Amino acid sequence: QLQLVESGGGLVQPGGSPRLSCAASGRPLEHYTIGWFRQAPGKGREGREGISCITTDDVRGYYADSVKGRFAIVRDNAKNTIYLQMNNLKPDDTAVYFCNAAATGQPYYWGRGTQVTVSS
Repeated sequence: QLQLVESGGGLVQPGGSPRLSCAASGRPLEHYTIGWFRQAPGKGREGREGISCITTDDVRGYYADSVKGRFAIVRDNAKNTIYLQMNNLKPDDTAVYFCNAAATGQPYYWGRGTQVTVSS
């Protein structure tokens, strides 16, 4: 059973650059496509594909228009962790951030999320 735990959230000033982590246990993350999703207060989850994802071969990375050019997803198989480097944060980036793991023939796995609040 794969388990995911997000961390790295908190109160961030506009323009800040925190890094979120999605640490896995139970199975190697290298076999999964990993996505980052977020849900802002009072809103549904943003986008069907989330805000960013990375495939098992790391060749194709996806970024939603709302974060393109500011966020970067990085896979570290040695640490069994996926990172989301966030730069130049805006108040609209305030949300609970979740990571998701997907592989053919398996159910989706989700972490419990980490809150990011962008405010001065």
